[in-house]
Amino acid sequence: MRALKALLGLVVLLGGLFVAADRLAVNFAEDKVAEKVQSSRGLAERPAVEIHGFPFLTQVVGKELESVDATMNGLTVRVGGRDVDVTEVDVRLGGVRLEDNFSSAVADRATGSARISYQDLTEAGTRGASLVYAGAERAAKNQVRLDVSLTLAELTLHSSLRVEGGDTIALRAEDLPDLPVAEDLVRARIDREFEITGLPAGLTLERAEVDEEGVVLHLSGTDVNLAG
Repeated sequence: MRALKALLGLVVLLGGLFVAADRLAVNFAEDKVAEKVQSSRGLAERPAVEIHGFPFLTQVVGKELESVDATMNGLTVRVGGRDVDVTEVDVRLGGVRLEDNFSSAVADRATGSARISYQDLTEAGTRGASLVYAGAERAAKNQVRLDVSLTLAELTLHSSLRVEGGDTIALRAEDLPDLPVAEDLVRARIDREFEITGLPAGLTLERAEVDEEGVVLHLSGTDVNLAG
């Protein structure tokens, strides 16, 4: 009986040591991934990275991680040809393959979200128009307020927002007032398309929605390399 108890005690001890070693290894890996993402993306702050699944060490041996979450701010993309920092970037990666002698990690699938402020969208090319939050009722319709300065008038309009082609945010004004100029000339000043480039390779825009702080982009993709 004493021998059995001693054996069980040894098993528990070894199990505890394995768990401790596994957690140390995953913490080290999370730090290294965060460091690589920060360096490759030129981030001012190190992102938060969390590797899921237990045990971690067996995932490393199999060269595939169950899932990885990453959260960061200040990721630079190009919106309408202008550099813009997107914030609150939250990416969830699944089936992450460790490749090139562990120097890269490519996810079979990924989803995420990011935010662009109204100020940044305004500066990205609305020319004489500013985008602002239009209130909860309009936000429920995915609309923003557009304050426009035209030669003939100062207008306050509401524009609907949608995603086109997996890489573009389009704004189209609703209910234009009667003006002594052709509608297409007015729309040329106020309707906008913002192409977004520079997202991690493999991620595309699925949809976008508005809230008080700006436009939230919802992303998805396959074969995504967050640090590539």
